[in-house]
Amino acid sequence: MHGGCRSSVVRARVSAVETATRPITLHPFTPSDAERLLEGHVDPVDGWEGGYSFTDEPELLADYVRATQRDGDPAPYGPYLVRRLGADGEAGAAVGGVNLFGPPDERGAVEFAFGLVPAARGTGLSPYVVDAALDVLREAGALIARAECEIANLPARRVLEQAGLGEVGRSDGVVAFEIRL
Repeated sequence: MHGGCRSSVVRARVSAVETATRPITLHPFTPSDAERLLEGHVDPVDGWEGGYSFTDEPELLADYVRATQRDGDPAPYGPYLVRRLGADGEAGAAVGGVNLFGPPDERGAVEFAFGLVPAARGTGLSPYVVDAALDVLREAGALIARAECEIANLPARRVLEQAGLGEVGRSDGVVAFEIRL
């Protein structure tokens, strides 16, 4: 995901479910979705605002499929599509993604990452994306959420801070944030 942040959160094993927070929804991206896209079967529902799609990053899809074949479906961890919600409440175009990197570490922390396509940046959606990711982690029993951003990515840093994440360290041009859930 381009232009986003990475964070960590701890939670218990729960199935991935669609999480709607107006004006967006987090939609679980499944191993079968990844396999379908790798085989070249793009569904109209795969539509991305601004033209970006996971098909542009086949190595990420292939890594995800291999990991699920080796370790099983990581749900509720793993990738989610960020989709705009229409006035009718129906999910529309994908505008980004969230990845929940589980299972929790020894502290009960899970890292998460988020990113929006260039066409959706600066439109006020990022706070909703981070809030929805934190909600999924809370529901799964996570104790700590963690995210990392490039130091120069001030908009993403502000979004994380506004969501209650505090800076816990810096190294190699990256700032780390955490929040107790």
